[in-house]
Amino acid sequence: MTISPLSPQLSPLSTDKESTLYEQVAERIQALIREGTLKPGDRLPSVRKLKQQLSVSMSTVLEAYRLLEDRGFIVARPQSGYYVKTTALPDEPSQSAPPAEVCAVDISLMLRLLRRELSPDAILLGAAVPGVEHFPLNTLNRLMGQVMRADPMAVHSYSTVPGCEFLRREVAKRMLNAGCSIAPDCIVATAGTTEAYYLALRTVTQPGDTVVIESPAYYAVLEAMNSLGLNALELPTPPRDGISLSALQSAFENQSVAACFLVSNFSNPIGSCMGDRKKKALVELLNQYDVPLIEDDIYGELNFEGSRPKAIKAFDTEGRVIYCSSVSKTLSPGLRVGWCIAGRYQQQIEHMKVVVSHMTATAPQLAVAAFFANGGYDRHLRMLRRAYQQQMNQMLQAILDYFPAETRATHPQGGHVLWVEITGGFNALELFEDAVQHHISIAPGPMFSASDAYQNCFRLNTGLPWSEKIEQAMKTLGDLAKKQLARKILAS
Repeated sequence: MTISPLSPQLSPLSTDKESTLYEQVAERIQALIREGTLKPGDRLPSVRKLKQQLSVSMSTVLEAYRLLEDRGFIVARPQSGYYVKTTALPDEPSQSAPPAEVCAVDISLMLRLLRRELSPDAILLGAAVPGVEHFPLNTLNRLMGQVMRADPMAVHSYSTVPGCEFLRREVAKRMLNAGCSIAPDCIVATAGTTEAYYLALRTVTQPGDTVVIESPAYYAVLEAMNSLGLNALELPTPPRDGISLSALQSAFENQSVAACFLVSNFSNPIGSCMGDRKKKALVELLNQYDVPLIEDDIYGELNFEGSRPKAIKAFDTEGRVIYCSSVSKTLSPGLRVGWCIAGRYQQQIEHMKVVVSHMTATAPQLAVAAFFANGGYDRHLRMLRRAYQQQMNQMLQAILDYFPAETRATHPQGGHVLWVEITGGFNALELFEDAVQHHISIAPGPMFSASDAYQNCFRLNTGLPWSEKIEQAMKTLGDLAKKQLARKILAS
């Protein structure tokens, strides 16, 4: 089916925008697909026709169509033209159902898996690490050199505990996009998000306390809780919109809960993202039961479509939400620049910062602040979001192509992790051991649970640039999973 004409939907292109003409053409067509004007299977206008409609060159239209192919929105058919891709997705996992009981956090399995030696050429599909190829390394290196030369005495001296004012000002500006009006003095610079939530946990809990977490939960938080002697209460979590608020209210009513910890937007490992109404209702529950929340929003800037989702902190009226984030997933994990917005706990967090590390390194703070200030960060984010979305689509397609029919996978709308579930007696720890023999790593489900749950699940990283090696690794994982299920059937 041919769509015609496109002119009413496609207004003239702008030469003043930062994006190129072919990117603007691609965005217009992508918007029509997203809105349902163009449906799966529809034929797009010919290159010549769209060239005439938009008054651009044929090469511009071709580049736009190639970009949309790379993003997984359209497909070229020889001697026929371009069509909106008919995209099937794996079924999603259902809401998790962890044990409704408080338990100690055992990380012995996690440590064993993390310490497992891998070959230098292993394909790291288990670690939630972005590909450094996506980062503006040359620009960051240049900025680091500039700040080191500009004031060498300052960058080699102790700084203030809250961090460099330049960084805190720039972070405060960026928080407006998350729906938060925050003064720079309310921000504490940290060595990444990990230190931010560690400081927060130490501030609002004592050994033996219970912390409510999503289930499955980010395994590094379980490590921090174990080191602090904290217990976990895992709550049911739908894969789309985050933790069950009815289960949370029941926990508040029936348990002594010291704090909550949530990854609010595009969570790790399931990619859930709360809507504004649910975030507001969550904060109302926190206020009603006087419970603090530690919010990890490290993926909040990585939305694939639409505007950046608000932080839970945006709805915080009483200072109970301790907000934590960093540039580790968007700009540079190695610079270790993060921040904490502590609300009513500001003084305690600053004191704990002195105890733990005294200060965050000055030069990386200044380099990140300079990158924020020069206007390049938003342009970089647009490219990064497109790359992550494309890689997510490619991995979902590989799951459809190579994995057993019993496979389910989440459909995140941002971030760069996928949660995979395989039914029929599948064991993720077995797959982990088999995959290591093929120089591939995955993150088995039990790593993400304090109660040793999710034996049939695992997490995959979609932050690496797609390649033949990754495609082959996915095929190998699918074959190994099929063979495992076949062995289970034969043994039964």
